[in-house]
Amino acid sequence: MRAAGTFTVVTFDPTDVTPTPPVTTALPVGVSTMEKTYTGEVDGRSSTLFTAAFDHTTGAGTYVAMESFDGTLAGRRGTFNFAHSASTTGTNREGDFFVIVPASGTADLAGLSGTGGITITEDGTHHIWFDFDL
Repeated sequence: MRAAGTFTVVTFDPTDVTPTPPVTTALPVGVSTMEKTYTGEVDGRSSTLFTAAFDHTTGAGTYVAMESFDGTLAGRRGTFNFAHSASTTGTNREGDFFVIVPASGTADLAGLSGTGGITITEDGTHHIWFDFDL
Protein backbone atom coordinates (compact mmCIF):
# COMPACT_ATOMS: atom_id res chain seq x y z
CA MET A 1 0.00 0.00 0.00
CA ARG A 2 1.04 3.60 -0.42
CA ALA A 3 0.28 6.61 1.77
CA ALA A 4 1.44 10.12 0.85
CA GLY A 5 1.38 13.53 2.45
CA THR A 6 3.27 16.74 3.04
CA PHE A 7 5.19 17.88 6.08
CA THR A 8 6.37 21.07 7.72
CA VAL A 9 9.38 21.44 9.99
CA VAL A 10 8.10 23.04 13.22
CA THR A 11 11.44 23.23 15.03
CA PHE A 12 15.08 22.61 14.08
CA ASP A 13 17.35 22.88 17.11
CA PRO A 14 21.12 22.24 16.90
CA THR A 15 22.51 20.39 19.94
CA ASP A 16 25.86 20.49 21.70
CA VAL A 17 26.53 16.88 20.69
CA THR A 18 29.77 16.58 18.71
CA PRO A 19 31.81 13.55 17.65
CA THR A 20 34.47 12.39 20.12
CA PRO A 21 37.36 12.30 19.61
CA PRO A 22 37.19 15.39 17.40
CA VAL A 23 38.32 14.91 13.80
CA THR A 24 38.60 17.97 11.56
CA THR A 25 37.23 17.48 8.04
CA ALA A 26 36.21 19.88 5.28
CA LEU A 27 32.58 19.68 6.45
CA PRO A 28 31.63 19.95 10.12
CA VAL A 29 29.38 17.26 11.62
CA GLY A 30 26.45 18.32 13.77
CA VAL A 31 23.44 16.83 15.52
CA SER A 32 20.06 18.53 15.74
CA THR A 33 16.58 17.67 16.94
CA MET A 34 13.50 18.39 14.86
CA GLU A 35 9.73 18.38 15.25
CA LYS A 36 7.59 17.95 12.12
CA THR A 37 3.87 17.95 11.39
CA TYR A 38 2.32 15.87 8.59
CA THR A 39 -0.92 16.22 6.63
CA GLY A 40 -2.61 14.01 4.06
CA GLU A 41 -2.71 10.21 4.13
CA VAL A 42 0.28 10.60 6.47
CA ASP A 43 -1.17 12.68 9.32
CA GLY A 44 0.49 13.39 12.65
CA ARG A 45 3.78 14.54 14.11
CA SER A 46 7.32 13.28 14.49
CA SER A 47 10.35 13.77 16.68
CA THR A 48 13.62 13.51 14.75
CA LEU A 49 17.31 13.05 15.52
CA PHE A 50 19.14 14.64 12.59
CA THR A 51 22.89 14.22 11.94
CA ALA A 52 24.60 16.02 9.07
CA ALA A 53 27.92 16.99 7.55
CA PHE A 54 26.93 20.11 5.65
CA ASP A 55 28.32 23.32 4.16
CA HIS A 56 25.67 26.06 4.43
CA THR A 57 27.51 28.22 1.87
CA THR A 58 27.58 25.69 -0.98
CA GLY A 59 24.66 23.51 0.10
CA ALA A 60 26.82 20.37 -0.15
CA GLY A 61 26.55 17.57 2.36
CA THR A 62 24.86 14.45 3.64
CA TYR A 63 22.28 13.87 6.38
CA VAL A 64 21.06 10.84 8.32
CA ALA A 65 17.76 11.08 10.23
CA MET A 66 15.85 8.80 12.62
CA GLU A 67 12.20 9.76 13.13
CA SER A 68 9.63 8.64 15.66
CA PHE A 69 6.14 9.16 14.15
CA ASP A 70 2.83 9.42 16.02
CA GLY A 71 -0.37 9.64 14.01
CA THR A 72 -2.17 7.89 11.17
CA LEU A 73 -0.87 6.19 8.06
CA ALA A 74 -3.63 5.57 5.48
CA GLY A 75 -6.19 5.86 8.30
CA ARG A 76 -4.41 3.44 10.65
CA ARG A 77 -3.40 4.98 14.00
CA GLY A 78 -0.21 4.21 15.88
CA THR A 79 3.46 5.00 16.19
CA PHE A 80 6.57 3.79 14.38
CA ASN A 81 10.15 4.72 13.52
CA PHE A 82 11.64 5.40 10.11
CA ALA A 83 15.12 6.32 8.94
CA HIS A 84 16.24 8.26 5.88
CA SER A 85 19.33 9.85 4.40
CA ALA A 86 20.47 11.64 1.26
CA SER A 87 23.37 13.62 -0.16
CA THR A 88 23.59 16.79 -2.21
CA THR A 89 26.27 18.73 -4.04
CA GLY A 90 24.12 21.83 -3.57
CA THR A 91 22.12 21.52 -6.79
CA ASN A 92 20.83 17.94 -6.63
CA ARG A 93 19.68 15.15 -4.32
CA GLU A 94 21.22 11.70 -4.62
CA GLY A 95 21.88 8.48 -2.72
CA ASP A 96 18.44 8.48 -1.08
CA PHE A 97 17.78 5.84 1.56
CA PHE A 98 14.42 5.40 3.34
CA VAL A 99 13.19 2.51 5.51
CA ILE A 100 10.52 1.83 8.12
CA VAL A 101 12.29 0.36 11.15
CA PRO A 102 11.23 -3.30 11.54
CA ALA A 103 9.19 -4.17 14.66
CA SER A 104 8.72 -0.47 15.59
CA GLY A 105 4.98 -0.17 14.86
CA THR A 106 2.34 0.02 17.61
CA ALA A 107 -1.47 -0.19 17.78
CA ASP A 108 -3.00 -0.34 14.25
CA LEU A 109 0.54 -0.08 12.81
CA ALA A 110 1.97 -3.14 14.61
CA GLY A 111 3.85 -5.27 12.07
CA LEU A 112 4.44 -2.31 9.76
CA SER A 113 7.29 -2.67 7.25
CA GLY A 114 8.36 -0.97 4.06
CA THR A 115 10.15 1.91 2.42
CA GLY A 116 9.31 5.38 1.17
CA GLY A 117 10.77 8.66 0.07
CA ILE A 118 10.93 12.42 0.40
CA THR A 119 10.92 15.08 -2.30
CA ILE A 120 11.00 18.85 -2.09
CA THR A 121 9.30 20.79 -4.88
CA GLU A 122 10.58 24.09 -6.26
CA ASP A 123 8.11 26.01 -4.10
CA GLY A 124 9.68 24.42 -0.98
CA THR A 125 6.85 21.98 -0.21
CA HIS A 126 8.14 18.79 1.44
CA HIS A 127 6.40 15.61 0.21
CA ILE A 128 6.67 12.18 1.86
CA TRP A 129 5.35 8.76 0.92
CA PHE A 130 5.42 5.32 2.46
CA ASP A 131 5.18 2.07 0.47
CA PHE A 132 4.20 -0.31 3.26
CA ASP A 133 2.85 -3.68 4.29
CA LEU A 134 1.02 -4.66 7.47
